[in-house]
Amino acid sequence: MTVATDFLVIGGGSAGVATARRAARHGARVILIERDRMGGTCVNVGCVPKKVMWQAGRLAKSQCDMDDYGFDGQPMTHDWQRLVQRREAYIRRLNGIYDTNLEREGVEVVRGDARFIGPRRVQVGSEEYVGEHVLIAVGGRPERPEIPGAHLGIDSDGFFGLEQRPARVAVIGAGYIAVELAGILQALGTETSLLYRRDTVLRDFDAMLGPLLVEAMTSQGVRMMPNTVVSRIEQVGEELHVDYGGPEPLRVEQVLWAVGRRPVTDTLNLPATGVDCDSRGFVPVDAYQNTNQPQVYAVGDVTGGPALTPVAIAAGRRLADRVFGGQVDRHLDMRMIPTVVFSSPTIGTVGLTEAQARAQYGDDAIKVYQSTFRSLYYGVLDNKQISCFKLVCAGEDERVVGCHLFGGGADEMLQGFAVAMRMGARKQDLDDTVAIHPTSAEELVTMT
Repeated sequence: MTVATDFLVIGGGSAGVATARRAARHGARVILIERDRMGGTCVNVGCVPKKVMWQAGRLAKSQCDMDDYGFDGQPMTHDWQRLVQRREAYIRRLNGIYDTNLEREGVEVVRGDARFIGPRRVQVGSEEYVGEHVLIAVGGRPERPEIPGAHLGIDSDGFFGLEQRPARVAVIGAGYIAVELAGILQALGTETSLLYRRDTVLRDFDAMLGPLLVEAMTSQGVRMMPNTVVSRIEQVGEELHVDYGGPEPLRVEQVLWAVGRRPVTDTLNLPATGVDCDSRGFVPVDAYQNTNQPQVYAVGDVTGGPALTPVAIAAGRRLADRVFGGQVDRHLDMRMIPTVVFSSPTIGTVGLTEAQARAQYGDDAIKVYQSTFRSLYYGVLDNKQISCFKLVCAGEDERVVGCHLFGGGADEMLQGFAVAMRMGARKQDLDDTVAIHPTSAEELVTMT
């Protein structure tokens, strides 16, 4: 039997759920297909559990500062298993909320693996479904390199499956997932090494940020190993030996790969739809989330665009508004998208890097303001951490086109400045704003 519907959504992550619910509100009949737990990467093995673990690491790190604030007592111990149990209970509640919201909006959920058998026609088990409109929102999964012994390590999904905290870990990668998980492990008591191929981390971010984070992580005890290429991993007794070109292998209990992600499109049989994908399986789309095939769309990590939950949600809702809500020009403007790295300290960034701004506007049109300081939190501490904020301004009116924050609280203070930048804020607008004192955020309105 073939079931026909207005909108067939493949994937129950941030993109799929948001788009399905918005389409249903516009009156479309929607069927959503998902093979696993609702919420996708973000809820189950991404943003949400990562932030829980980061919070635990932040609390552990704060214990080192308590003595200078006058507290005296025995150090607390940490129960990894108890944290994991509470984290997973929270995630299960979120899974239930996703299911409830879809049911309330009238979205029909089909459980199983989807496989295209024709244009806008999908098979799940013995059933077939055809949609007048189809959305591909299957997300991505972690990659591993093709080297001997790569299978002996875990990836970010495996990190959230750890029932015990490993004593010694080698984290391999230079992106935001690598630095976040390395920082969490070190803070919670794991002897952590971070191996990366070039001279710094976060190379896609503003050039100010990577070196600052390397210095901070080093001071926190992470062994930073730049210009390191892992060639082999070998199991030797209870240890993993990581060959990286040094005189001796790195001996650890666990290896964690954080070297990128690829889309989950290999089982979809996309050739049956005529939908193009690139050599890695990403589905190219235009500004309106259209693929090369009519009435077939793609949203979220599967497109190779910014791999951020809010981007997937916003793009999906706008797609539903356009297709089912009559808003013919509705789409997501991908400029000025803010993002945060939950490192220690946090990093927040929105807009162009300094290098991108100079390439786009020319050196003569760019003025950079930068402030390096220590927040008041560190005023009474012996162990001090610097913060560094940068504003990149363009043109005679010094419109703010880039904002890059390194320091505690960057994750929370960035949102408001992102709004201001989307509205065309100039440096003078920030100068004319009265500062809130004493805060780190005031540095952004007092730079000279």
